[in-house]
Amino acid sequence: MTYAVPSRENGLRRLEEFLPLAGRDYAELRNHVPGVVSGLSPYVRHRLLDEEEITRAILQRHSYEAAEKFLQEVCWRTYWKGWLEMRPKVWLHYLEDLRTLRGRWDADSETRNRLRAAELGETGLECMDVWVKELQETGYLHNHVRMWFASIWIHTLRLPWQLGADFFMRHLLDGDPASNTLSWRWVCGLQTKGKVYLASAENIERYTGGRYAPHGLLAKEAPPMTEELTIAPPQQLPRRDTHPTGEKTLVIVSEEDLTPESWGIPRNDLAGIVVVDTAEAYPGIGKLPSTFKREALEGTVALLESYAQRPVALLGGGQTEITAGLRLHLRESGAASLSLMDLPVGPARTHIEPVLSELVREGVALRRLRRPWDESFWPHATHGFFKLKERIPSVLKRLGLP
Repeated sequence: MTYAVPSRENGLRRLEEFLPLAGRDYAELRNHVPGVVSGLSPYVRHRLLDEEEITRAILQRHSYEAAEKFLQEVCWRTYWKGWLEMRPKVWLHYLEDLRTLRGRWDADSETRNRLRAAELGETGLECMDVWVKELQETGYLHNHVRMWFASIWIHTLRLPWQLGADFFMRHLLDGDPASNTLSWRWVCGLQTKGKVYLASAENIERYTGGRYAPHGLLAKEAPPMTEELTIAPPQQLPRRDTHPTGEKTLVIVSEEDLTPESWGIPRNDLAGIVVVDTAEAYPGIGKLPSTFKREALEGTVALLESYAQRPVALLGGGQTEITAGLRLHLRESGAASLSLMDLPVGPARTHIEPVLSELVREGVALRRLRRPWDESFWPHATHGFFKLKERIPSVLKRLGLP
């Protein structure tokens, strides 16, 4: 599956195509490859479409019971995001591990060659090598394939999970710091005590319709983890602001949420809009996801110019350039404040937060917004998914969804 046009229009078209399949078809065939998939994840990743509007569209077509499996998948992403928001050091430790591992493996030719073979799709394990090429050529892998891939990478090829998570982040169109990092941690046994995912040849053969049957080639047991399973207790989520009606504000848009017209800020209160380009904020990101992000950003600029009836700036470069650009637009727009949607844990936050901190120190008023969907679900992401899962119906009701 490919995603040729990184735009809201294309995401809405894909949603409309998927709606008839979101009930029983998805529930019965979602684990099969290719099976039934929504194809919406790159659009949700950048909130060209958001979870609430997708859920509303699904529930207008299906009952909750019929579409429960798909709605749970939507909420899994929300769960991962909320879980990492309350434990941001997990992401920082992952980045530190990457730096350490790269330094260590660069000095060891044998292990460096094993990693190179895996990333080039030259392991000799047919299914794995095909999936590597599929990922690099399309920016996509079926969710079930991602689980098999991670298990084989960690347990069969005996490669560090961090390097596998990094490989995904560099090539997936929907590469998400929370969903990707925590899913890899889950496969290797770090995310949930006593839970390790081991791919089996029987499972792969069954759900690929016999295309792959790597009998006798996969690990039968998981190697012991050298990392200690210690997860810090969840931090308190920071409170978020609401926009004071009548206040002229300069809106900052990032790749994390590309539909500011749905943020609840009246059009008359828009003193200006600035889109910040962080398409290459993740080190070594591949051409496909980088291009997808940049084209999504550029398309958002065009749509927002039509919506706001004024020019919209696209700011790139380093933090110095972005800071200078924001200062200029604040002066020229006469805005009383800056407003932006939550910057979840990840590269965009790392790139933009120092800029915001500097402007706040200069006395600029900053309004940090949060979507009602996140505000309602994230507090339930303190432990395992089940705690959030059992609250899905009540939260949807509170959000006014049918």
